[in-house]
Amino acid sequence: MSPMITADLVDLDLSADTKEAAARSLAERMVALGRVTDLDGFLADVAAREAQMPTGLDGGIGIPHCRSAHVTEPTLAFGRSPSGIDFGAPDGPADLIFLIAAPAGADDAHLTILSSLARHLMDEAFTQALRTATTAAEAAALIAGEEPPAPQQPADADADPDEGGGEAPFRIVAVTSCPTGIAHTYMAAEALEQAARDAGAELVVETQGSAGFTRIDPAVVAAADGVIFAHDVPVREKERFAGKPTIDVGVKAGINRPAALIAEVRAKAARGEVTRGEVSRPTGPTPVDNAGEPHEGYATRLRKWLMSGVSYMVPFVAAGGLLIALGFALGGWDIDKAPSVAEHFAWGQVDSWAALMFQIGGLAFGFLVPVLAGYIAYGMADRPGLVPGFVGGAVALTIDAGFLGGLVAGLVAGGTVLAIQRVRIPAVLRGIMPVVVIPLLSSIVVGFLMFLVIGKPIASLQKALTDWLSGLSGANAVVLGVILGLMMCFDLGGPVNKVAYAFAVGGLANPNEGSLKVMAAVMAAGMVPPLAMALATAVRGRLFTRTERENGKAAWVLGASFISEGAIPFAAADPLRVIPAAMAGGAVTGALSMAFGCTLRAPHGGVFVIPLIGNPLLYLLAIVAGTVVSAALVVLLKSARGPAFEEGGGERTGAGAKVAVAA
Repeated sequence: MSPMITADLVDLDLSADTKEAAARSLAERMVALGRVTDLDGFLADVAAREAQMPTGLDGGIGIPHCRSAHVTEPTLAFGRSPSGIDFGAPDGPADLIFLIAAPAGADDAHLTILSSLARHLMDEAFTQALRTATTAAEAAALIAGEEPPAPQQPADADADPDEGGGEAPFRIVAVTSCPTGIAHTYMAAEALEQAARDAGAELVVETQGSAGFTRIDPAVVAAADGVIFAHDVPVREKERFAGKPTIDVGVKAGINRPAALIAEVRAKAARGEVTRGEVSRPTGPTPVDNAGEPHEGYATRLRKWLMSGVSYMVPFVAAGGLLIALGFALGGWDIDKAPSVAEHFAWGQVDSWAALMFQIGGLAFGFLVPVLAGYIAYGMADRPGLVPGFVGGAVALTIDAGFLGGLVAGLVAGGTVLAIQRVRIPAVLRGIMPVVVIPLLSSIVVGFLMFLVIGKPIASLQKALTDWLSGLSGANAVVLGVILGLMMCFDLGGPVNKVAYAFAVGGLANPNEGSLKVMAAVMAAGMVPPLAMALATAVRGRLFTRTERENGKAAWVLGASFISEGAIPFAAADPLRVIPAAMAGGAVTGALSMAFGCTLRAPHGGVFVIPLIGNPLLYLLAIVAGTVVSAALVVLLKSARGPAFEEGGGERTGAGAKVAVAA
């Protein structure tokens, strides 16, 4: 197996001036060595990860990273920037840039190596050695661990270990995790461990990363005086830490202010503040609540619960929808009448392979409503909500209540579990509550309500919606296209965008001509904003900052891939001009797609599923028209403001430019 980093993957004089250019420069080295097969596809994955959360860290470090299907083996490239590059860190630009590329199925051994690097980045001696390295080979050896930097002597190395009267140290357990589970997870762990040592505390960290996690010994948890959660994804088995003073923050807080977190959990312990909860009920916020604020109202929480279900449902929709579409593309529209491939499969016949894909896709699609309901309930009540949620979703399928039935079943299941958890029970029964009592009682209640009380009315409403979509034509279809286009472009991947997308995906559960038109219009409109910003930066670059022009290059790929978030940097920097222009273009595209009668069975894929679209040439025309309209409007509105450069030719550096990078 090739070394993760070699001298060919090191650039000690990285000349890029933006994070996108830096990633491209380092990625090109990976491509040259055969570590990355598709440069633009890989950079799109890097940009998508960067959009979740900036990867700049205090101390002049940038760690763009992602998992990607375009990576052949785990690889790390290093660049040292003389002038610094803004990666969104609070303390300014980064001069040490690490581009981490992990395959979609990276094995645990390599992930452990990447995790080790993340920990080393918190060591000042390590980063200083990289800043003074004189050759690429020296830097590669340092990073690979072949030439470790000289350890620094701790400032308090001569201190008396018994100083303080022999008092037992404050004991802390911590959990760190991030969306990718490669870098931030382990950097937060290292920062917390170092801060605890400096504070004279004992700390044990559980890193819930891509390589899985090893549970902290229950005896250690029981003996702990406080708990710190530094995470951006739900903490697994969170109930283990109930009843202790707890600090719950994002993973970057664990990296940037670990000493403050240690002090905060000590202060909570001194005040006697503990998390309330029992073994049978969720402790602290549920996974969806973690992203919110205590003052949020019911409407906001309801949106998050629904979005929790949608986010878990989308992979089933994408896989199932694409397989079904491929089945139709290869086998024709009669492929749904093919016999089961378990009974008849001819290896040399295209129709058999088409039937295989169609039937696999149909099975994946069959999970759509149960998964939606199950994870809405999960968002409300954590793991106890899963069983009644899935049961309610299955009932919704049985009685033909469809997508709407799944929504209602999830809410009913989550509410039922929360109600059961409020009942005070004898201590002797608490151990069986999460395993037996809650799943049993909640499934009975949800099943009864869905079968006998609310299921049939919802099924009637679902049928009415399906019939309405089937009958869409003429002006009604165009108006719906305009509305969906406006929604898709209003907040670029936010709640309104997701509502429109969920509406379209819900129609695919019971596909007909109308629902397929809606899916096509939604995807087309969602592609417009990034494509329009890319076009605008290409034709009138002087109206945009240097950073925005670099973002524009990536926006071509993001837009073509149906990633509306590619326009976020532009909208964040200049919302009053960019968002109205994007909405106008999305409305045009949505209306034209509906008017042209374009259809789509695949819920995602952008231009890569054009062969699976009904009336593909007219569909492309609708996208081009909306893109041109949006680009023309944003150029017109920005022209009234003036160029993005001062008279001396220097780039204007206002708050907008900084927001664009942070976004």
